Amino acid sequence: MLTEFDTALPSIRQVQTLIKQTKPVEFKLLTGDVVTGRVLWQDPYCICIADENSQQTTVWKQAIAYIKPKTSE
Repeated sequence: MLTEFDTALPSIRQVQTLIKQTKPVEFKLLTGDVVTGRVLWQDPYCICIADENSQQTTVWKQAIAYIKPKTSE
């Protein structure tokens, strides 16, 4: 069981960079749903995303298929 937040892992560092950049990202979930917003925080199990209305959603990391920066359309 994961008990510590290992900042040596590239995936943890990548999400920390997304938090600092405050740019919109797209999360594709294993259910096929897509969640878009800014990453507010992460812990060993979850990531919190705020949408354009500042509505916060906490997503279990196990539910995420991929994360990518949102491109301007």
